[in-house]
Amino acid sequence: MLKLKVEEMSCGHCVKAVTEAASSVNDVEKVEIDLAGGLVTVSGNADSAAVIAAISEAGYPAQQVG
Repeated sequence: MLKLKVEEMSCGHCVKAVTEAASSVNDVEKVEIDLAGGLVTVSGNADSAAVIAAISEAGYPAQQVG
């Protein structure tokens, strides 16, 4: 499981964009978002750097936490 702090998420559109970006990475099984906390949890065996890159390329700076 990968936990990320994602900046600049503020609405449902942001949640959709981040979910789609993370889900586009191979081996991502599930994406859960805590909009209020700015946290994204990604389940599966995806490469963490690839997930972070995909979310960042969608316009939402991301960094791993925990």
